[in-house]
Amino acid sequence: MFYRTLLGVALAGATAVHAETDLPFALDWKFEGPAAPYFAAVDNGYFAENGLNVTVEAGSGSLDAIPKVATGAFPVGFADMNSLIKFLDQNPGAPVITAMMVYNKPPFAIIGRKSLGIDGPKSLEGKVLGAPPPDGAWAQFPIFAAENDLNVDAITVEPVGFPTREPMLAEGNVAAITGFSFTSYLNAARLGVPEDDLVTLLMADYGVDLYGNAVIVNTEYAAENPEVIKGFLAGAAAGWKSAIADPASVIPMLIERNPAADADLEQRRLQLSIDANVATDWVMENGFGIIDAARMDAALAQIATTYEFQTTPDASLYFTDAYLPEGGFSLAD
Repeated sequence: MFYRTLLGVALAGATAVHAETDLPFALDWKFEGPAAPYFAAVDNGYFAENGLNVTVEAGSGSLDAIPKVATGAFPVGFADMNSLIKFLDQNPGAPVITAMMVYNKPPFAIIGRKSLGIDGPKSLEGKVLGAPPPDGAWAQFPIFAAENDLNVDAITVEPVGFPTREPMLAEGNVAAITGFSFTSYLNAARLGVPEDDLVTLLMADYGVDLYGNAVIVNTEYAAENPEVIKGFLAGAAAGWKSAIADPASVIPMLIERNPAADADLEQRRLQLSIDANVATDWVMENGFGIIDAARMDAALAQIATTYEFQTTPDASLYFTDAYLPEGGFSLAD
């Protein structure tokens, strides 16, 4: 009996050692190319190495994960940092904060058609712009408009759903749409719009000095489980590093979760996000996941040009590096 008891204790201890913490992760969007790094982190064991069993849940827009994480329904999510800043201003003390920057250069964009008269910001005046209300790019449109001195009264804004956004552009019902550069451009091309007829106005190239989507965490959960959050961020960074090193290797992991997707299209979408948004020169030199304090202050000042803060903006309320290694993660080999 004594030895049997010892054996039971030993087996229980072994089970505890190998137990993984379940952690649901709320994405901003559907399972497309830029989601592949997170599936790489699952399938390559990067999360498991950190004691985590991560499940990735699709979202319905870059604002979607904010209330999910703030309410505690999800401990971690992926969302537009600028929308989070406004959310926290309107909901002081809500238990949510950014913990790792992913899109160092945001993909907020206007996608238009040359044949419908779009060739730059000013050409939007007198045209119809299709914009889904929950879209992260649409959320930043007031800043884009202000920076480019647009007469917004001369732009007809047509609220559209995400499923109808690119089809309306393809059919010519709108001259331009708001969206993420790597999403809307390729979706419109897939619907038959000639690529030489598509114009991408990346807001970051037209005066918008904001950060983009980032990993957000529930602060109450993070305070109680700091090692879990650190492990998640390490696993996610390893997934991105793997995707950057060999994009083709991670696409099958995406297709396994979304068999209807076009592998070549999603690899191209992933590559666009890597080149333009994730592996920027600043990130490769300074580290992945962290932010530049001066740029953050400038971004807050820019947000204030079109949004009236209820309280004085404070960067420490919106971003923490407490769960990141000093200097962030390296994406280089």
